[in-house]
Amino acid sequence: MDYLDALKDYQRFDFTDPAGRWTRPVWRRGTGPAVIVIHEIPGLHPLVIRFADHVAAAGMTVFCPSLFGDPGRDVTPGYALGTMLKTLCVRREFNAWARDRSSPIVDWLRALAAHAHAECGGKGVGAVGMCFTGNFALAMMTEPAMVAPVLSQPSLPIARRKGPSAAAIGVSPEEIEEEDLSLMALRFHGDPFVPPERFDTLKREFGDKLEAWEIDGKDGYPDPRMPAHSVLTLHLVDDDPENPTKKCEQRVIQFFKERTGA
Repeated sequence: MDYLDALKDYQRFDFTDPAGRWTRPVWRRGTGPAVIVIHEIPGLHPLVIRFADHVAAAGMTVFCPSLFGDPGRDVTPGYALGTMLKTLCVRREFNAWARDRSSPIVDWLRALAAHAHAECGGKGVGAVGMCFTGNFALAMMTEPAMVAPVLSQPSLPIARRKGPSAAAIGVSPEEIEEEDLSLMALRFHGDPFVPPERFDTLKREFGDKLEAWEIDGKDGYPDPRMPAHSVLTLHLVDDDPENPTKKCEQRVIQFFKERTGA
């Protein structure tokens, strides 16, 4: 089935990192400084694209790489589970369990950020990772072009409740040392995939450079399939400007504008 109608307003290109390790499709839209929107499980689905549309409408160029799943396909429980199992068990470019190092695919994302900055200009590049890719934006901070990382419900490493992984942020010390960058992190209270201990670590590591949004789960878009988890997509209340999730989305877009010079 062709799901690409959801991306009809975007231009596709294939990007290969300088080392030649990976080539991935990327969808691009807009003008102005670049923001990379890194999708969540199960893939580049329509609600991720909706968020990217909002970023483009605010005067930035969005780059939406497809790292797994079927671009444009709607989320269903079976699709999400199948993608998760395949990504965890087969895909070598992802580290789902490592507490102190990022996934190899982050090297490709850093290269994409450098490419996007060279092409779009501005003060630098923004990036948001979501769920499985949430900490990727953090690990991208070693790329000089990166100026605005956002971690939305960062779910790696996969954590056992109250174990060491709960507090881990899934990057190496070298990836965050001496990085004088502001960043944002978003989660719902009670989200079992994003332990509060993980946010405690972020607050301790980054202090007042971190802008943390922790939203009451009851304010998320009601979804009988799962607790509130996806702040900017599945559980965003898009039609209520006073809802905390919508205020958070608008703050993320403003953060990108401020940091990239849009």
